[in-house]
Amino acid sequence: MAAPSGVPEMKEFSPSMRTDVIIADWRASLPPELPDEEKERRLYGQAWEAYADGDFGFGLWLWHECDRLTNNLNGNIREVTRILGPGRYFGFSHRKAVATAIPLERIYRPRKGDMSTPRTDAFVLPHYQVLCVYLVKADGGDPKAKALLEIALGELEDLRRTDAFLKHFETFRDLMNRTKGIATDAPPVAAAATTPTTPTARPGPIANKPRKPRAKK
Repeated sequence: MAAPSGVPEMKEFSPSMRTDVIIADWRASLPPELPDEEKERRLYGQAWEAYADGDFGFGLWLWHECDRLTNNLNGNIREVTRILGPGRYFGFSHRKAVATAIPLERIYRPRKGDMSTPRTDAFVLPHYQVLCVYLVKADGGDPKAKALLEIALGELEDLRRTDAFLKHFETFRDLMNRTKGIATDAPPVAAAATTPTTPTARPGPIANKPRKPRAKK
């Protein structure tokens, strides 16, 4: 299946531990005298290049970084785009592609009181990204993802006040529904283009009828 426009073809999907180590090395190598915005831009640019080369593990990091900056800038997407650079906002098509590709069984989901550490090949995601993955997998017909999504949505109201990132899941869900609506409700373009149209015949000029003489009072 071809990737959406602007989304690279996936070649690998680095687990979170490997991605975090590389990002940390890149961050440490940045000149300390650079302004904070320039550091953000350069680090994001390096991760973007790795993602553009087909490593979707960096896509997960870009996704969260976009949302972190969006929260910090009070939802000002224009300002986020200015900092990250034109054409580098991690939009819906990128998010959906990454969520579709991530293996559900390798997502690390710690339970309350669980002191275990994630495996080196695991994906450690913020809760809202896990919800997005569940949503995409459930939409594709995965019964396990559908069940997990239903359980997670039951806890959504309690978490909304404490998790500033949940609004990004809700935006993702709205966009999913909107794109599905466009696909199902829009009329077929081909049929509309090939259906002949019959011009409506206009009535001819009405003949002037002789007027009856008015009755005298």
